[in-house]
Amino acid sequence: MILMIDNYDSFTYNLVQYLGQLGEELVVKRNDEITIAEIEQLQPDFLMISPGPCSPNEAGISMEAIQYFAGKIPIFGVCLGHQSIAQVFGGEVVRAERLMHGKTSTIFHDGKTIFKGIQNPFVATRYHSLIVKKETLPDCFEISAWTEEDEIMAIRHKHFPIEGVQFHPESIMTQYGLDMLKNFIEQYKKGR
Repeated sequence: MILMIDNYDSFTYNLVQYLGQLGEELVVKRNDEITIAEIEQLQPDFLMISPGPCSPNEAGISMEAIQYFAGKIPIFGVCLGHQSIAQVFGGEVVRAERLMHGKTSTIFHDGKTIFKGIQNPFVATRYHSLIVKKETLPDCFEISAWTEEDEIMAIRHKHFPIEGVQFHPESIMTQYGLDMLKNFIEQYKKGR
């Protein structure tokens, strides 16, 4: 079962719909409607942190959940979720030089884990004004995707099953979004 922390974002249900197409059981909880203890009781196989209209500091339980469950269950963050992952581990989230709301970018990647078998480069849709500052990304992460302008578009923890993407895999204008989500589940599932 996948637990999706919803950061009050309209894109959350597009993500849920995509994951449903993959045959995954989903539970969706708003970021102020669940506690760490309740997450533990649910015993999710995966934790996903949705996009949202705010910064990681206003994302309810998102950062606390990432911190608590890091290394215990696989975690995947999209947009705000990705920024929250970076910030939990000491990265800095700053205002992007370019505002990207509904704009597409060419994304380059390392071909591993979620990007296995994905065309390189591919086109993805971005909706964000904040970004993870490259110089502050902790050593425990590798940059797994980037733009031509060298902006961080995805990160992967070197030791824990944690990944984040700045772009929106669930957007209709993102190529291979469903494949990336499927790759995440396939990569990190435990003998299911």
